[in-house]
Order: sequence, then C-alpha cells, then structure tokens
Amino acid sequence: MPILKFSSLILLSLVVPTAIAQGGLLLVTEKGDRRLAIVDPATGKKIASVPENGITGHEVTASPDGRLAYVPIYGNSGVGKPGTDGQNMVVIDLAARKIVGNVDFGHPVRPHLPVFGPKDGLLYVTTELDNSVTIIDPKTLKVVGSIPTGQVESHMLVISHDGRRGYTANVGPGTVSVLDLQARKLLKIIPISSNTQRISISPDDRWVFTADQTQPRMAVIDTASNAVKTWILLAAVGYGSAPTADGRWLLVALESSNQVAMIDLAAMKVVRNVDVCADPQAVVANPNGKTAYVSCMGADKVAEFDLSTGKVTREIATGKTTDGLAWASR
Repeated sequence: MPILKFSSLILLSLVVPTAIAQGGLLLVTEKGDRRLAIVDPATGKKIASVPENGITGHEVTASPDGRLAYVPIYGNSGVGKPGTDGQNMVVIDLAARKIVGNVDFGHPVRPHLPVFGPKDGLLYVTTELDNSVTIIDPKTLKVVGSIPTGQVESHMLVISHDGRRGYTANVGPGTVSVLDLQARKLLKIIPISSNTQRISISPDDRWVFTADQTQPRMAVIDTASNAVKTWILLAAVGYGSAPTADGRWLLVALESSNQVAMIDLAAMKVVRNVDVCADPQAVVANPNGKTAYVSCMGADKVAEFDLSTGKVTREIATGKTTDGLAWASR
C-alpha cells in the first residue's frame, strides 16, 4: 500500500450559501486556470473560483451532504499522453471556498475520478498509473485499500446504486473492468473497442454505458451478464454521458458536432440532439428533472438545457478549458 501523507480536515462553522440551502450547487473544473468553479444554478452565475494549488484537476465530486468537494490533481496532460503526473487530491469547503484537506497518494498515480460508495460512504478514486481504484476514508483522508482493474488507463468509474459493483472505462485498451467492491477484486474485463471513453450507469443498475471512440455509438452493457447487450447509434462520436434520475434519458456529449444526444432508455435510441456550445465534454443532470448541464471546453462555458424542449436556456461563463462537472446537493 502506498505511503499516505494527509492534512487534517478542518470543519468550518460558516453560514452555508443560499444556493446550497435551496437545493444545490454546480461544480465545474477549470483545467486551464487550475481552479474549481462554484456555480449557483438558480441564477446561472459563477459565484466563486477556488485555486487548487497545483497542477490541473480534471474531475470533481461532492460529499453526500453537499458541503465538500474532492478534486484529484491529475496532471497537465491527457490520458495515455506524456506529461506531469499528479499524486494528490484536494478537499474544498464549498461554504468557505478554500482547500481544507489533502490526500497524498505517495507517488505519481494520475488520480482522476472520485466516486462515493452509496452504502459504505468510502471514496473510490481511479489511479491510472497503478492500474487500480484506490479507496479513501473521507473522515480520516487515509488510504484504506485498493482494487486492481487489470488494465492500463482506467480513467473513469461508476458504482452501482446498491454499492456492490464498480465499473471502470479503460481508455487505451478499449475495455470495461467489472469490480467487486466488497471483496475488492476484479471480476471481469469486457472488451468494447480499440478505444473507449467515459462511463455511466442507469438508475436501476441494469445497464452500463460507455462511448466507442472509433465509431459513433454507445455500448450498452448488461450488468446481469457483464457483456455488451446492444449498441446505440449516435450522430457523432460520444464522450461524457449521464442518465436522468428518473431513468428516462441518457445524455451523451458529442464533441465533434457540438451537441448532446438525448437517448430514450426505454427505446434505446436517440430521439433528439441538442445544439450546445463548442467541444462538449461532461454532462450532469439537475436532480429537479427539468434541466441538465454540459461543459463546453472549447467555449469556456457550461450550457444549461431544458430536458422537455431540448433547447439551451442559458450559457454560464466559466474559466479556461472547462471540463468535469458535479452536483453538490443539499
């Protein structure tokens, strides 16, 4: 197990911003500025931009209570490309708008996506250079375990809502690793393509989705058989994806066409393509079921769109090379 260096988490008794109390905040990584943007979705305005104090973080998640953000500091390059390799994760207090904790993985691992276990409360982080998912106790900021993925470039992660399974998208190998989170072991490697990106899971845990990077299509993995069940054709190569909470839609960013595909999960087909700003990356649905957001890296903005009309309702200016998104609920 790697040596861990960590600072104590400081809990601050400050007044929580109105946006949090009313429902939530949108968190946005600003890769080019090495900052985390905090957006009030009620007003559509960026209310803070918090320095990460290091090389770039690509992704973010919020604590279940919506008070803290966790930003792994990945590095200054893309997956599988040469560059500076990150080895820590910062913890940001969203009310204080400052770093209040840090996890040091002990050596360069390119930590990328953090996901909270829905049952055990532990934090699971993809650690690419170790071909693993590292497990953090968020109360102590200590490493408490790891799970091998059996593949290089394990970039993204989803966890089933029952907390039993994890699934990583392994970019260069073009595979998905299936993990037993309780036994902390690899169960299966599912071939997808020669290159795949991003990953999401349906609210009922029946399906896992990942985007083929060689063809405009989404792989639909049946979690009962751990095999590709079918493919959903897209208008362009897909990237980040997210389901809506009601399980009706799967939203997929289409980088080259500057769109978000709305897939009807009952029919398993695209029924609408929403025109958005340049170079869409990550997607997150508002828990209210009415709107969703996509980061547009080429425009330095986040586009908000209406799920009923498929129209962009506003564009929110953020920092340079906007990327990862997360929702902090309250």
